[in-house]
Amino acid sequence: MAQGSNFVDYVKVCCRSGHGGAGSAHLHRDKFTAKGGPDGGDGGRGGHIILKGSSQHWTLLHLKYRKHIIAENGGQGLSALRTGANGKDEILEVPLGTVAKDADTGEVLFDITEDGETKILTPGGKGGLGNWHFKSATQQTPRFAQGGTPGQEQWIILELKVLADVGLVGFPNAGKSTLLSVVSAAKPEIADYPFTTLVPNLGIVSYRDNRSFVMADIPGIIEGASQGKGLGHRFLRHIERNAVLLFMIPADTDRSIADEYEILLNELTAYNPELMDKPRLLAVTKSDMLDDELETEMAETLPKGIPSIFISSVTGKNIQQLKDIIWRAIND
Repeated sequence: MAQGSNFVDYVKVCCRSGHGGAGSAHLHRDKFTAKGGPDGGDGGRGGHIILKGSSQHWTLLHLKYRKHIIAENGGQGLSALRTGANGKDEILEVPLGTVAKDADTGEVLFDITEDGETKILTPGGKGGLGNWHFKSATQQTPRFAQGGTPGQEQWIILELKVLADVGLVGFPNAGKSTLLSVVSAAKPEIADYPFTTLVPNLGIVSYRDNRSFVMADIPGIIEGASQGKGLGHRFLRHIERNAVLLFMIPADTDRSIADEYEILLNELTAYNPELMDKPRLLAVTKSDMLDDELETEMAETLPKGIPSIFISSVTGKNIQQLKDIIWRAIND
C-alpha cells in the first residue's frame, strides 16, 4: 500500500450509545415474608461511546471501515435492590490532534490532544429507577418502576490535525519532502513534479543530546488554496496545530524570494489569520546552486524580520544550523 492511501485524516461514523436499563418493580418475597415492600433495583446505564487519545496511532485508517459504532444497552434492575449491569462502553482510540464534530451542524464538540485522554463522544442513556424510590407514606408498595432513557444516535465527523512541532510551508516542489527525508527517518515519496506529497508526512528529527522534535511536511500550497483550490483547505488545516512554521523557497524560484514568501503568507492569512501569531522561519532551499557572491547578493533581498538560512538537502549545507534555529524557535 502506498503511503498516500493509508493516511486517513477524515472519517464520518454513526455513533449509537446504549439505552439505559429499566428499573425493577420487584416486591420482596421469601418464605417468611408473604407481602414484603418494594426492593426493585435501578437499571444499568447504557454504554457510552468514548474517544481516547493514543500516541500509537498516526492516522484514522483503523476507523475508515467502521461506519457504525454501537455501544451495549444497560441491564434491567434486579430484586434485592441490585442495580442492573452497565452497558459496555465502546472506546475508540484516535491519534492526538483528532477533532470531533457534529456532522449535521458542523459544531466542534472537542479535540483530543494528549495520550490517554478520554472524552465521552455519545453518552449512554440513564438507567431507570427501581420501585423502592417511589415508596412513600401513602404508597407503601409501588408496583411500578421507571424505564431507562434511550441512548443517542448521531453522525460524527472525526478530523485529524497533525500535531507537529514544525510545519513545512512552501509551494509544490520546494524541497520539503527532500529535507524531511534527510533530517528524519521518514521516507516520503519524492519526485520532480508538483504535488508529489498528497498527504502530510511526519518525521521525528533527532537533535543534540538525544532530544528530538516532530516535523510535518504539509502538501504544497498553491495560490488560491485558501479558497479551496488545488488541495486547499484539507491540508491547510494541518498547519493550524504546528508550533513553528518553516517557509521553504527554492533558490531557483522564478519570482523573487520576497514575492514568493508574501504569496505564501497571504494564503495562510486568508485561511486563518491566527496562523500569523506563530513563529516563522525561512529556509532558501537548493542553495548548492549558488556561489558565495550570488548568495550574498540574494541575502540582501530576503524578507525582513524573519530568521533565514540558505540550505541544501543534497549537500547537507547548513542542515545542522537549521536544526539549531528550529530548536530555539520551538523552545522560546
